[in-house]
Amino acid sequence: MKLELESGNVIEEKHMKKNKSLLLYKIRKNPMTILGLSIIVIMALLAIFAPYISSYNPTEMNVLDRFQEPSLKHLFGTDEVGRDILTRVIYGTRISLTTGISVVVMAGVIGVFIGSVCGYFGGYVDQVVMRIMDMILAFPTLILAMVLAATLGASLFNVMLAIAIVKIPVYVRLSRGEALVVKNNLYVKAARTFGLSNLYVIFRHIIPNVITPIIIQLTLDLGDTILLVATLGFLGLGAKPPTPEWGTMISTGFKYMLEQWWYPTFPGIAVFLASTGFNLIGDGLRDILDPKSSR
Repeated sequence: MKLELESGNVIEEKHMKKNKSLLLYKIRKNPMTILGLSIIVIMALLAIFAPYISSYNPTEMNVLDRFQEPSLKHLFGTDEVGRDILTRVIYGTRISLTTGISVVVMAGVIGVFIGSVCGYFGGYVDQVVMRIMDMILAFPTLILAMVLAATLGASLFNVMLAIAIVKIPVYVRLSRGEALVVKNNLYVKAARTFGLSNLYVIFRHIIPNVITPIIIQLTLDLGDTILLVATLGFLGLGAKPPTPEWGTMISTGFKYMLEQWWYPTFPGIAVFLASTGFNLIGDGLRDILDPKSSR
């Protein structure tokens, strides 16, 4: 029995290594996925090494340098109080990437657990939970996020919480649909027959087998979440000045758009690149991991 288990583990490890090699091969063959990865990797490096890339302080004011046009001294120009916009965009990358990843991970973990439990057990609780999810999905994402953020109070944390609440139903429905299929597989029925606990079956057999579409959805939602955070910041519901957050910078710079075009333009380009990068990665992963999408 022990030898059979060991041989089974060896076969499983070889299978995992083969899948990883195949995944890397397919990624290399997809130029748009490579482009998306390149954009996000560059942004991540900028966020990590921000203090070494720019010598300016993102919140320090220097009124004598206010509204300087893009130049060798200030590549992206300066704002209304003389702060270097390039520095603020780079530091804003930290906030946007951290916020986006935190929101989708929070929504994904909670949504996958709820959806897996509902799909596995079914019954009355499943129906009640899914009707609540349908109610949330009935509202436009941006409108509901605005209402929740305004109700909770204007702050970056409340924006994260509001967007996470809006995103949870997507993962609940997705994981529930997969769980309804997986729970009828023979290995799940065998595990239940041998008396394994429901919690063990959910974490060992259900969740690992619904994770592929979840990964695709997480990647696609990262771009959308960064855009939502910037939108709520633009509306004054997110981070407050002088925090170098892209949406807040665009909101302030929009007032000076006609004369100081560089002020809102460069943070806007940063939002566009981050959102596009994650969307390209998500589209590539969907083509690679979801066999239905290639038909």
